Amino acid sequence: MPAAAEPAESFQQRFHRRWAGLRDPHVRALAWLIDAPDLLDNAEGPWAGRIASLPPDAGDRARDWLHALDANPQELHRRLALRPFARLGRYAENLLAVYLEHLGILAARNLQVRDGDGRTIGEFDFLVREGADLLHWEFATKFYLLQAPARRDVRQCEADYFVGPNLADSLGAKIHKIFDRQLALSAHPAAQPLLPQPVHAAQALVRGWLFYHVGQRPKLPSGGVAPGHCHGFWCGIGQLSQARSYCILPRLSWLAPARAALADTLGRDELEGLLAAEFARERMPVLVALMEAEGDAALEVDRGFIVPEGWSERAHARVAAVE
Repeated sequence: MPAAAEPAESFQQRFHRRWAGLRDPHVRALAWLIDAPDLLDNAEGPWAGRIASLPPDAGDRARDWLHALDANPQELHRRLALRPFARLGRYAENLLAVYLEHLGILAARNLQVRDGDGRTIGEFDFLVREGADLLHWEFATKFYLLQAPARRDVRQCEADYFVGPNLADSLGAKIHKIFDRQLALSAHPAAQPLLPQPVHAAQALVRGWLFYHVGQRPKLPSGGVAPGHCHGFWCGIGQLSQARSYCILPRLSWLAPARAALADTLGRDELEGLLAAEFARERMPVLVALMEAEGDAALEVDRGFIVPEGWSERAHARVAAVE
């Protein structure tokens, strides 16, 4: 009788195996940006051929550099201009800029385009060089929860059914903004004088995590979510599975799988008390990492958004509004 197949390695397991020596949380976040799978599939969807991807061996090429940063992270911290309440998107963008500068391919970033009256038309996230060509990259790091309409088969999910934790946007809306508006910026007449040469291609580099209701792992939406994307779960506190310990992840810790001192992890009762207090202040989902001890530290083995009472109903209403 053939031996049972080994279970597939999770993204967390792969990350901890590849980056076991990194300790600084910002260097670990940078390693995630370099090494994480794309969120969107370049071979499918209306954006086929318009996805920017780092080389498959980008992490291996950056290994020595990342370990050197980890040994002396002060300059990285200075360049990130760290603030406790910084926007996650800006934080990730600053990390990526450090990497692109290290590669020597960054031509410009955050280049604003204005009309004759000084009104902002748009902004190039990154202009990067690929050989003799100039590329325009729009960059996004996004986190969405799947909330399929009750009357439809959850396996037939679409991009609009992935909503942000605060319900302010959706994967579909973000895709529309990037591919229909932002990537057209280099064609605008007001952009031409700012460019050192014509843009050869406009592409989106999209990183992130998608979260599925606990117990569900539907097939991917038609239209191009990458099959190997980072993913977790979402649920109410009563559906959260037992773990050795937990960590509540602040926003700037959402990128890479968590690593924490054992003393900084939470037991189940502590977690539930903190979540109850948080939900009393603000009815927003909270990202929680399930942790396992590994030597003198705890490592993330899974992650999920714990949602407050009533969130699912509000998410249903948000999805129904765009159908």
